[in-house]
This record gives sequence, structure tokens and C-alpha cells, in this order.
Amino acid sequence: MVITSLENEKVKELTKLQQKKYRDLTNTYLIEGEHLVEEAYKNGSINQVIVLEGTFVGYDVPSMEVTEEVMKKISSLDTPPTMMAVCQKKRDHEIVGDRVVLLDGIQDPGNLGTIIRSSLAFGASCIVLSKDCVDLYNPKVLRGTQGMLFHIPIVSMDLKEAISLLKKRNIPVYGTSVLDGVDVSTLNSEQKRKYALVMGNEGNGISQDIFDLCDKNLYIPMNSKVESLNVAVACSILLYELGE
Repeated sequence: MVITSLENEKVKELTKLQQKKYRDLTNTYLIEGEHLVEEAYKNGSINQVIVLEGTFVGYDVPSMEVTEEVMKKISSLDTPPTMMAVCQKKRDHEIVGDRVVLLDGIQDPGNLGTIIRSSLAFGASCIVLSKDCVDLYNPKVLRGTQGMLFHIPIVSMDLKEAISLLKKRNIPVYGTSVLDGVDVSTLNSEQKRKYALVMGNEGNGISQDIFDLCDKNLYIPMNSKVESLNVAVACSILLYELGE
């Protein structure tokens, strides 16, 4: 049966998932596009697939067919996809591994998505989001991750608490500062073996109370005409250097 009505109750429920409060209420979220759906399926996160009428599903999960008009209503994209899915939120509660990325108030969805991809690419074991970071399940974040959020543990918790736990495990906490930092490329293999890398808010950097808890500050040498780098770019470079 193909759902054709924009007033269908299920369609209304799915459309609400574009809002954070409904994602939090239902503990579910939407992903859009075949690639994200495939990555979510591998991870076992899918509750239901929504497909454009006539589209082959190919996954052993509940599905529903909708018209193009209904797909446009549900989707956040200008050009709606042929496939979407309702997924269950991840339930990562513990910091795992010895290479951790701590994100302090990241607000831009694209930056968070890129940092998640880079963290996985360059060997980070876990990501910790402060409570004031942009929502992990924001549609732009999800697209930015290209499905990589399904392959790395991501925890949301107070960063002071996270740092306390990491220090008990003798994991050094690295902040970033051009004033009193050390060139990241000069770190030895022992200093790169385990770490917690803190990346701060796009406009304000690392908050002072978190900055004061860092054991060492790093910087990336660059042309003096450039005042700063985009946080996602800087994080990617630092993770690459730390991953050697």
C-alpha cells in the first residue's frame, strides 16, 4: 500500500522528527539517502525504511512506500531522496579506548559531521560531546558524517566529568593554543600513543574551565597571515598528526 496523503498520521509523525524535541521524545531520528540507510542497516539501527513508490527496498526491515509529494513533506532536503529510514538513537554511555576526542560546545552541524568522519579516519576510539554541542541527530550533522557515526562510539556528557575519568586512566588531555602550545608534529610516539584531544567552540574556543584542566596545549604551525583554522579542519590535522 502506497501512502499518498500528507494528512496521514504516520506522515505527520515522521515530519516531526525534523525537530529535536520530537527526536528526544521518541528516541528516534531520520536519515536520508541510500548511503546513510545502508550504513545504518549494517549497524542494526533501522526501525523502518521509507521509500519512494516503486523503489526496491533490499533490506529485511519494516518498510513503507510513499508518493513523491509525501517524500518531499518528510524530507529536509531540497531534492528529496528515494529512500529514508527511521533509526533508533545510539546508547553509548562509556568512554572507550585510549584516543578520545572531546568537543566543547561545537555548534555548526557541518563541523560536527566532519569531525566525526575525521575521528574515525585517523584512529580516534571515541568522541565525547559536551551537553551544549549541536544535536548529533541534526539532519545536517547526519549528512556530514556520511554514515560514519554508526562506526564510532559517541558519548554525551559533562566534559569535566569526562576529563576526570580520563585522568584516572592516565590519559593526557591536550588542548589547543598558539600562545603556550607545542608544535603537534614534535610529539613523540609515547605522547601520541594515548590522548584526549579537546576542540572548542567555533567562536570562543575551549571554555576556560575546561582549558584549565588540559595537561598540554598543541598548535599547528602555519602561515602567520592566517589567524586561525576552521575547527573541523584543525581537528582533522591534529588527529592526523596524533595518529602517526
